Amino acid sequence: MANISNEIFYLILLFFVSLVCLYIGYLIRKRLAESKVLNAEGLAQKILAEAVKEAETKRREVVLEAKDALYQNRADFEKETRDRRQELQNLEKRLLSREENLERRLDLLENKESKLISRDKQLTQREKVVQENEANYAHLIEEEKRQLEKISGMSSDDACKLLISELEGKAQHDAAKLIKQIEDEAREKAERKAKEIISLSIQRCASEYVAENTVSVVDLPNNEMKGRIIGREGRNIRALEMATGVDLIIDDTPEAVILSVFDPVRRAVAKKALEKLIQDGRIHPARIEEVVAKSKKEIDTSIR
Repeated sequence: MANISNEIFYLILLFFVSLVCLYIGYLIRKRLAESKVLNAEGLAQKILAEAVKEAETKRREVVLEAKDALYQNRADFEKETRDRRQELQNLEKRLLSREENLERRLDLLENKESKLISRDKQLTQREKVVQENEANYAHLIEEEKRQLEKISGMSSDDACKLLISELEGKAQHDAAKLIKQIEDEAREKAERKAKEIISLSIQRCASEYVAENTVSVVDLPNNEMKGRIIGREGRNIRALEMATGVDLIIDDTPEAVILSVFDPVRRAVAKKALEKLIQDGRIHPARIEEVVAKSKKEIDTSIR
């Protein structure tokens, strides 16, 4: 009986020991599980922090690349815009220069036309004066003839001879004036006709030959001299063209002015005068007329 009680006691004790061991094992496993969970959470937070940091770095790199690309595109756009604007400004300057040249040539043509009209009017008036003088001479001749017929002892032939002797001096003087006038008009018409013939001949020649023989180039020390030659509102260049009868072409050719005219003497005078003005530096209408007059005298002296 005592042995059975001991066995039961040992069994109960073993049972309680087993329960204690199980409980202790449970606690150990719980602690191990909690430790693993804590380690896993730390690792996850570390991975998450690294991922966030890497994502932030990537985001900054992308933003910087986008900003660089935007800045480069903006710089390219601004450069292209400046180039386009500069091209438009250059084109506008060329158009304005050509328009000014056309206006100057139109003014010259209008002036030449007005001069021709004025000369035609003068010739018409001279013709009227000559006709009136002829009528007056005829009337005087008739009066002298009647007076001579009243003189006693003088025949009509003698009266005619006397009248002729009296009017001979005047007639010679008037005839000389008329001959001089006719010669001047004939010379002017011949010169104008010769210029027309020369112009037609030049137009039929090759363009390179015409350009070579009708154009002179004057070199400038700098491009700022172009503005001084043109003057305020173009008064200097108009004065120079009117004084010399030469067309001045100021285009995009750097540091050069082109003189264009068929008359080589006028072109030589204009070139010499322009070179003197450039060397002197004083360029205004009064000075231009003075220098052109001196240049004409020098060219005439050289030709003689």
